[in-house]
Amino acid sequence: MRAAVCVGAGGPEALEIRELPVPEVREGWSLVRVKGAGLNRSELRTRQGHSPSVTFPRVLGIECVGVVADSTDPAVPDGTTVAAVMGEMGREFDGGYAEYALLPNALLKPVITKLPWDVLAALPETYLTAQGSLDALGVAPATGGRLLIRGGTSSVGMAAASIASGHGMDIAATTRRQAKADTLAAAGVAHVLIDDGGPLKPAVDAIWPEGPDYVLDLVGADTAVDSLRLVRRGGTVCVSGSLSGWLIRDFEPIAMIPPGTRLTSFHSDAFNGSAGTPVLQRVINEVETGVYRPNIDRVFPLDDIVEAHRYMENDQATGKLVIIP
Repeated sequence: MRAAVCVGAGGPEALEIRELPVPEVREGWSLVRVKGAGLNRSELRTRQGHSPSVTFPRVLGIECVGVVADSTDPAVPDGTTVAAVMGEMGREFDGGYAEYALLPNALLKPVITKLPWDVLAALPETYLTAQGSLDALGVAPATGGRLLIRGGTSSVGMAAASIASGHGMDIAATTRRQAKADTLAAAGVAHVLIDDGGPLKPAVDAIWPEGPDYVLDLVGADTAVDSLRLVRRGGTVCVSGSLSGWLIRDFEPIAMIPPGTRLTSFHSDAFNGSAGTPVLQRVINEVETGVYRPNIDRVFPLDDIVEAHRYMENDQATGKLVIIP
């Protein structure tokens, strides 16, 4: 089989297309013929050498969709359409950047869909994170309210905008590039805020003097405290991204969390295995009916994995990147 192998820490050129043996099935694991895989910035950081637990060479890819080719689980027989996400895919064992992936049965999410493979591949990690984050914020159909998405042109930000738009919310989202404003508007964002590194509060106050009801912070640690200052008193901030790192420096909860305001988080590990299956099926159903938009930026063949990583690393994408083996 053909696979994109990360041969060591480095730039996009560290990814090489190689011929590998098709993995042999073993107890508790099933072979999946990969039909598509979404690209994620965590894979970029792993390729750069920022995941100390990962050893090279390694087939990266923390998610994939495809068809079960050789099953050891009677509940997920051969021919079943499945998605798989996280659970140390592409880190502890080889992941989705290949024509076949040997995956733990516990990670397989059987789904029913008629979506094209590239569209289906754009959903698992991105939409599970977006849906889980909005659930953590307390957003539900017909909730309404005001939502600020920080990091709006990330794939998760675009997915969250699509979901929230389907719920009829008033949405603002940040981007560092004015050129991406139209794409955000097409995803249902009513207020595009240009984040030039300066204070965001004047721009937020101009549209919502009382502040947003919810803030989905995908930038992460460096902006979390500022997000708590932006949300209305009694509102909720959910940190679901780490674009600026993992740690909030000198964090003082009593001083930095306004009384009555809630700070929460979401990580897609919460939807590992069967826990995420009904959520993913719900997302798929909403995409099929046109309520949610998949927001695919580009689809690359596996042979172009170096170009795809370079495109991702240069922050050129607005939405999801997908590879097709």
